[in-house]
Amino acid sequence: MNIQPLLEALDLQEDAARVLADDLRTQIGELQGRLREAETHLEHLAITRKTVTGLADRLPAGPPDLSEHPDYPRILAVFNQATRPLRARDVCEALGHELLPKNIEGTRAKLKRLVKLGVLTEADTGSFTGSP
Repeated sequence: MNIQPLLEALDLQEDAARVLADDLRTQIGELQGRLREAETHLEHLAITRKTVTGLADRLPAGPPDLSEHPDYPRILAVFNQATRPLRARDVCEALGHELLPKNIEGTRAKLKRLVKLGVLTEADTGSFTGSP
């Protein structure tokens, strides 16, 4: 019996299996590289998350919406036209409010809030100007 054709067939199958194994090794190498890149990216994201959460308590809160009270835009308009520092009483007068202590104190509180937001500055105690 001649086994030569059988051996040749086995050679062909071995060659095909070697090529397949080589291709798979190449794919595995590429996938390992992509996996390393993905893991590095995940590490960087974890570091970023840790940094952001660590700094979150140090970041100032966003400024509140000043449109919640109709006086804020009017107060800013008064300061845009002002040529000198204004007191709470002056602002009340410009807004047409009665010059009652409760109105003056309410306006002073709003002016102080605008100072905290960096919109106004307090030149002297009780004397306010628009921020540059």
